[in-house]
Amino acid sequence: MGGSGKIPTDGSGGLGQNPFAALSATGLPEKTGSPITETGKPGAAGPVRSQGAELRNRGRVDILRETGNRGGKTVTVVKGFTGIGLPEKEQLAKKMRAACGCGGTVKDGQIELQGDKREQVAKILADAGFRPVFAGG
Repeated sequence: MGGSGKIPTDGSGGLGQNPFAALSATGLPEKTGSPITETGKPGAAGPVRSQGAELRNRGRVDILRETGNRGGKTVTVVKGFTGIGLPEKEQLAKKMRAACGCGGTVKDGQIELQGDKREQVAKILADAGFRPVFAGG
């Protein structure tokens, strides 16, 4: 090693201190039972859904099909989100893009997807707890 100032990468040197040593479980709720997975069955795999009732009624969102000012291209627009921030909108947009196999973005607080994908988007939004409504024509 010597005095070269380099950090060893062979795994022999420790961190010197444990960053979690000062943490304690005081004040945290006790773990009871097994977590509920995405399938609704008890098990250890998958994320825990602790806000099941809250996720079911997240408000109305409008799904529109637009072609104006887009060079004749059809775009599916989802707007009217209330109470969610930009990171969650970006996660929803990513899930929609993957499910629909198309491009899209989050712009001005609304999700825009290339093509007429209203049916697929409505299913994803309903699964996420929103109440999708087909607006416009």
